[in-house]
Order: sequence, then structure tokens, then C-alpha cells
Amino acid sequence: MMNLIATFGGVGNLRPAPGTWGSFAALPVALVLIWIGGPWLLVLGIVVVCAFGYVAAKAEIAATGDTDPSHVVIDEVAGQWIALAPVAFGAGIMTVPVTALWPGWLGAFVLFRLFDILKPGLIGRADRRGDALGLMLDDVIAGVFAALGVVLLAGVAHGAMRLF
Repeated sequence: MMNLIATFGGVGNLRPAPGTWGSFAALPVALVLIWIGGPWLLVLGIVVVCAFGYVAAKAEIAATGDTDPSHVVIDEVAGQWIALAPVAFGAGIMTVPVTALWPGWLGAFVLFRLFDILKPGLIGRADRRGDALGLMLDDVIAGVFAALGVVLLAGVAHGAMRLF
């Protein structure tokens, strides 16, 4: 059971780039959560994924002896959903379908993957912890940075659109 959670239903076993596959697989699940319960269900999903993800990551680390097993992608799911949160809330505020904000979805995905791969600053620091908390935390922080980037890009895009 812990392996299924850690691999997000087996997605973490896809190669190459299991982290990218995990982030990509998180998108349609986030969409369903938003359709069912709006942005607040996505927030609840983030909390649940972080809690169960930590336990599953800890179990996978113990089972493999690897402090950052590549097949563990539940952390990418948490980070990707955090990156998408501004898009979900923005759609709710604007009362438009969340799919209408597709540039935000694309921005959230690209920014999250960039922060997760490059691991600047606090993200790298969390990653270097070498434990389950670090495994989860680096992606949570990457998700927060990506979410901030999404907000910034949306502000620029919508501000620029008013000029024309």
C-alpha cells in the first residue's frame, strides 16, 4: 500500500524522468478535485498528499535504503498541486472554468519542474536533508516558489492585456 501511495499508483515506475511523469499525472487528478470541490478541495488534497506522502516516503526509504528513491513521486504531486493552487483560486475568483486558465496550468507545470530540477536555495537545502521530510519538503517549497511565479506571471499577463 505504501508503495502505491509513494509511486502515485505506479506512475513513479515510468521511465525516463519519473518526477516529470509524477508531475504530469498530478494535473488531471487536480482538475477532477477542482471540478468536484473547487480550490478548497485541492487544498485538502495537498494536505492529505503531504501527510500520506511523508509516511509512504519514509517507508520507501526504509525499504530501499535510498534517501531519495526516484520512483517516489508523491512529493511531485504535492508540489505540483501547490503550484496549481493560484490557478484554481483565480478561476474561482473570476468565475470562469479552471480550464480557461490553461496558460496558468502550463506555467505551473513548467515552473514547478524547473524549481524541482534546479533546486535553488531553500529547495536544495531541504533536498540535502537526506530523509523523508527533506524528500517531501523540497517539492513543497518548489511548489510554493512555482505558485508565486504563477501569480507574478498572471499579473504581468493580465496587466499587459489591459494595455491593448
